[in-house]
Amino acid sequence: MKHGIFSFGATAAALLLAGSAHGADAPELRVLTHSSFAVPKPLLAQFEKDAGVKLSIAKAGDAGEMLNKLILTRANPIADVVFGIDNALAPKALAAHVLDGYSGPAAKAATNAPLPAPLVPVDYGYVTVNYDKAWFARSGTALPRTLEELAQPAFAKLLVVQNPATSSPGNAFLLATIGALGEEKAFDWWARMRSGGMKVAKGWTEAYYTDFSRNGGKYPLVISYATSPAAELFYAKDQPAEPPTASLSLPGGVFRQVEGVALVQGGAQRVAAEKFVEFLRSPAVQQQMQTAMWMYPAASGIARAEAMKFAPEPAAFDAPAEADIAAKDVQWVARWTQVVLK
Repeated sequence: MKHGIFSFGATAAALLLAGSAHGADAPELRVLTHSSFAVPKPLLAQFEKDAGVKLSIAKAGDAGEMLNKLILTRANPIADVVFGIDNALAPKALAAHVLDGYSGPAAKAATNAPLPAPLVPVDYGYVTVNYDKAWFARSGTALPRTLEELAQPAFAKLLVVQNPATSSPGNAFLLATIGALGEEKAFDWWARMRSGGMKVAKGWTEAYYTDFSRNGGKYPLVISYATSPAAELFYAKDQPAEPPTASLSLPGGVFRQVEGVALVQGGAQRVAAEKFVEFLRSPAVQQQMQTAMWMYPAASGIARAEAMKFAPEPAAFDAPAEADIAAKDVQWVARWTQVVLK
């Protein structure tokens, strides 16, 4: 996720932040990612061995921040390959001409979720409303069934969202509402959410781990991912029979986020970078990343991890047209700021 992903200690311990399988004589492959990138250490070490390189993985914060850094340094690229640009950011990346073309096997292979070339899809997930089961059971409150119900004060005051100016999930949820309702009705809906007492957090980590009632906060509804309940169960120390949270997947409140990998224009290690693209689409990575980054595999024919049975895919999702995202996303975020925060 680009976004906020579960940053548990077990996952963090499995990361290889800089290659160690080779000495100083091995060429360095510079990989730029968002902060949620997580591939098990043994797989990264095997890639280093097979490709004959030393990995240098730089995590550049949120995916939007990562792309901005790539654009600002395009005259002197800071990476050879980049992972984490998604379908919301793809138009901006393509317009900035920071990505290089690639036509290898992974670019031609069947995928469960497409991205515009030269991005090669790696994973996908769904940003949606999650809820705390125990809170709703204790309170006897019925769950909202539509965005219109969610905007009623009784429910609006229960929701914490992320600021789309500083959070990828926040921006994704904003795009979902615009895609479903249209711009004017969407911002009318956001105005009613503000009036109803909706909470705004800077990012996913703050919203999920501070404000969400599951983690001691006051808000039993939070914008997160359809896979978050599966991750909750996977990491639970007491191993409950089912997740303590679930996704609502309200019509008009679901955005499908597709993340990709691409060569960086002007990158130094072209051959090794191409191998890294293929590596991220390999069956081993596609299988294990499901419980490392909590996203669905983009490659076709990959078995779902056992934990993913608690992360059913939403039946529908919404988004504006790609051209509209490219032309208006900055404007939409600015308008959201005026409507919700000022």
